[in-house]
Amino acid sequence: MDSFEDTLRQLREAFNTGRTRPAEFRAAQLQGLGRFLRDNKQQLQEALAQDLHKSTFESEVSEIAISQAEVDLALRNLRSWMKDEKVSKNLATQLDSAFIRKEPFGLVLIIVPWNYPLNLTLVPLVGAIAAGNCVVLKPSETSKAIEKILAEVLPRYLDQSCFAVVLGGPQETGQLLEHRFDYIFYTGNAYVGKIVMAAAAKHLTPITLELGGKNPCYVDDNCNAQIVANRVAWFRYFNAGQTCVAPDYILCSQEMQEQLVPALQNAITRFYGDNPQTSPNLGRIINQKHFKRLQGLLGCGRVAIGGQSDESDLYIAPTVLVDVQETEPVMQEEIFGPILPVVTVKNLDEAIDFINRREKPLSLYAFSKRSQVIKQVLARTSSGGFCGNDGFMHMTLSSLPFGGVGSSGMGRYHGKFSFDTFSNQRACLLRSPGMEKINDLRYPPYSRRNLRLLLVAMEERSCSCTLL
Repeated sequence: MDSFEDTLRQLREAFNTGRTRPAEFRAAQLQGLGRFLRDNKQQLQEALAQDLHKSTFESEVSEIAISQAEVDLALRNLRSWMKDEKVSKNLATQLDSAFIRKEPFGLVLIIVPWNYPLNLTLVPLVGAIAAGNCVVLKPSETSKAIEKILAEVLPRYLDQSCFAVVLGGPQETGQLLEHRFDYIFYTGNAYVGKIVMAAAAKHLTPITLELGGKNPCYVDDNCNAQIVANRVAWFRYFNAGQTCVAPDYILCSQEMQEQLVPALQNAITRFYGDNPQTSPNLGRIINQKHFKRLQGLLGCGRVAIGGQSDESDLYIAPTVLVDVQETEPVMQEEIFGPILPVVTVKNLDEAIDFINRREKPLSLYAFSKRSQVIKQVLARTSSGGFCGNDGFMHMTLSSLPFGGVGSSGMGRYHGKFSFDTFSNQRACLLRSPGMEKINDLRYPPYSRRNLRLLLVAMEERSCSCTLL
């Protein structure tokens, strides 16, 4: 018997008792998450600083506040989300009750990455709790300070008969995936995503994969270069570029590149000073392995801005690369660091062709003063999310679903989309046990007349009448 066997059995037994189903239980657990965030705010900020050198500002904006907002939204809307959803009926079912019931899947596994280790734990957890599931959380072993808090502190705020945090590296995660879950939610890279999906397939377990990819950022000639530079620099170098929705490269004309590079230099200096390594606002690379990988990418193209690195501090300067070729390593993998290549194109059509030759990205960005340019990029490409004239601000709206398409992932969450992700949409029709005469039309011996009447009765139509 492996180390997870007892934990998973106890959680499944708890779910089978119906303990997690009442709205009161779900609300109590969500309130516990809110208390966890409030009671441990300073400790969480210190852990994020220790793991990723995150500033208090970035921790608050991208980790704590977003998580709290999701908790608050779920608490405000829990009962309406849980309510049976009535659906339209045809003539044959006018006397019946037809509705969609949102029921929990059961035992859910949430596998969390290291780059936003609090946000990417709690936001899906809110959805899983609101939907009435029991949950196994597997935080990343790479962000060690946050992992410790999630393992030692978070369980005190939840019903531990229904929720568990399990620890370990790739070997333990592989062992965990050998077990059957009722839903798996994974955030991370595509390589591991394929392993998770293969493991889920053995049990026909439904799955959400939140992956990444190379997010394009098209900059039209008709732009204010400094405004574009301010916005691009902020969301490229936020969290030291270790963000799945950050722009991975810029597409623009040679003329725009000549304006954009000095504007980016101006923005970087304004944000992080003449020596960004001393800035309290710039994060660090998570570990030496990723530092070495990123250091290797600095040799691609030509360094126009930055390029400095310090292994002892896991520091890589905010960098802009120009004269980058499509075949170079920096254009073949998701960068996931503070490096921004600029690729020149002749026009919008060439930029769109460049984007469409590659895998569908998690996010896509376009900058232009001309609304028709933004609309063209939106209409002629495909991505998980899209933002015109800014960075990842679309992610701040819980009213928009967040997720990928194709190799950037499958499934959606945030706000009610999280609740729906962790809910089985059960189709329900409740019919009368009597009035059997109505059913004579469908029984043998068949006739043309009965077929004609039955087909009319089964037509999907808006019918306000009710048979009395």
